[in-house]
Amino acid sequence: MAWSTRQLAQLAGTTVKTIRHYHEQGLLPLPRRRTNGYKQYGARHLVRLLRIRRLRELGMSLPQIAALDAGTEDAAGTVRALDAELERTIEHLTRLRAELGEVLRHGSPLDVPPLFADDAAGLSDRQRSLLAVYQEFFREEDMIALRDIVARASPADAELETLPEDASEAEIDALARRLAPEVRAQRLRHPWTADPAGRSPRGRAAATTALAHAVGELYHPGQIRVLQRVEELLGQDAPPPVEAPPPDAPAP
Repeated sequence: MAWSTRQLAQLAGTTVKTIRHYHEQGLLPLPRRRTNGYKQYGARHLVRLLRIRRLRELGMSLPQIAALDAGTEDAAGTVRALDAELERTIEHLTRLRAELGEVLRHGSPLDVPPLFADDAAGLSDRQRSLLAVYQEFFREEDMIALRDIVARASPADAELETLPEDASEAEIDALARRLAPEVRAQRLRHPWTADPAGRSPRGRAAATTALAHAVGELYHPGQIRVLQRVEELLGQDAPPPVEAPPPDAPAP
């Protein structure tokens, strides 16, 4: 008994469009035609479609299936690669489920990194936005350090968040002087925070650009001036650089 393209598609649980695509890719042989020009498919076509569907369910791409047919790809190697890919997918989905569990337990916003679920209620929109950028450009161990920093937030940190845009230079300087010792202590605990972009797995250039734009757009000029003034104060505390002696200088 011969089947039409539509009948074959129904039997194989696929579509006419898919069958035509497999013909174009060379994965399914073309059938003979009746005298009226209509294709007539047989059992070997059905079996082939079912085998392709099985391989697709296992995660194989059409090029991989074609390579297996041609004998240019090792079947065992392909299976091992698929298994490794599935393992990564399972790990990813498991992590996502854990993160969703944290969201449900704490009622935290979906955009807050899971490490900060406990602190989400006390975070401003600005802080949450910055954390979203940090999550993309920092490593997991750095995000853990940031959680420690957030947990140690002081009244001065809160003042920075609420600093009015028309704050005077005296107010800016006073707040910077209150913040500077805290930032100094923070950098003693986590030295990398003095140059966070240098540790980014995305590279210094990309991280520097992203962080600079984020701070520049999320903070108003008064707040940025506080941050700049903090760096000025910390720079005043830094020991002077040791100059290397000229090459022809006599040894001491």
